[in-house]
Amino acid sequence: MTTVCLFDIDGTLLNSGGAGQHAMEQALLETFGVTGPYTDIQAAGRTDRAITSDLFDHHRLEKSEENWSRFQACYLSCLPNSLSTQNGRVLPGIVEILNQLSSDEFISLGLLTGNLQAGAEVKLRHYGLDHHFAFGGYGDHNRNRDDVAHLALREACQHLDRDVSGENVWVIGDTPSDVTCGRAIGARTMAVATGIYDSGVLNEAQPDILFEDFSDVTAVVERLTAESN
Repeated sequence: MTTVCLFDIDGTLLNSGGAGQHAMEQALLETFGVTGPYTDIQAAGRTDRAITSDLFDHHRLEKSEENWSRFQACYLSCLPNSLSTQNGRVLPGIVEILNQLSSDEFISLGLLTGNLQAGAEVKLRHYGLDHHFAFGGYGDHNRNRDDVAHLALREACQHLDRDVSGENVWVIGDTPSDVTCGRAIGARTMAVATGIYDSGVLNEAQPDILFEDFSDVTAVVERLTAESN
């Protein structure tokens, strides 16, 4: 039975050095002529659609589809430069973990992220991780991360051309929202304290397993592959 592993991106696979926020700030400036501050707007564990909605409210911008499309296009054009100029990195153990999981015929890798799909592709390509993921759920249209989880599960079923039950899915992320959205689709959850939330906060969300980081590649891979055969 194939096990589906759905990975979050920011704080789980990589730390972009704040490139996403940098690109959003630049897009707001270029598109609408507005600038920060943005410190009161929570980003971790949320979708880009929800973050943008809060930014529009903060600056009293009309939340029309036209404005959303203009902002999105500018953000995506700014993101490559932001990734190049900010001090980002792939997080410990990730390259080895993805290489091992990708070589396992009983594992299928996907994404469950709040990023726009095009933004996710830009980030992963910049860090050389894009070739591992064939499907995913993204934050283009949904404000609620649980909805993104349901989308990711549907995409997994379509990719594998069969129904996938939650018990055969792992959701891997660095925020309490990753745990709760995994639970919303009946998946098992693996949390990692490489984002802004420490292990104490993540433990309160009651993930099935919690790691401080993924530097112990063998332990992570063994847990994710334990019931696939």
